Amino acid sequence: MEREATPEPAMKLGIQLHSAGLSLSDTVSVLAGLGVDRCRSTVHNWIQEADLQPTEGRNPNYVAVDETVIRVNNQRYWLFAAVDPDTNHLLHVRLFPTRNQALTEMFLAELREKHLVDDAIFLFNGAPWLQTACHHHSLRF
Repeated sequence: MEREATPEPAMKLGIQLHSAGLSLSDTVSVLAGLGVDRCRSTVHNWIQEADLQPTEGRNPNYVAVDETVIRVNNQRYWLFAAVDPDTNHLLHVRLFPTRNQALTEMFLAELREKHLVDDAIFLFNGAPWLQTACHHHSLRF
């Protein structure tokens, strides 16, 4: 019996979805909806091998923040990410069912709890909700 290789884009999507907050079961369900049937332990192994979990306690000079909408089973979700552009290290990711001011501020609060970013300069595309959230947390951008 020959094992079917998982397409690399499907593996990457599975890792990203789980890293963004989906459970292993939900991640497996999304992949199944795309025609990639894998068990939870397989997806768990991908995540462990990728070793992409953000390291806590970083002190970056700059933090790049962006959000994008993704579709999962015809539902829209907002994926927020913060990256240290000097090292390309992922600092924080979060998946939300919608985008609003309160969730944007929650994302930045979680980022501040994990890393020393109060003195960093935040880089983003000028989105007003990110500007307001940075003002709320007294962050420079």
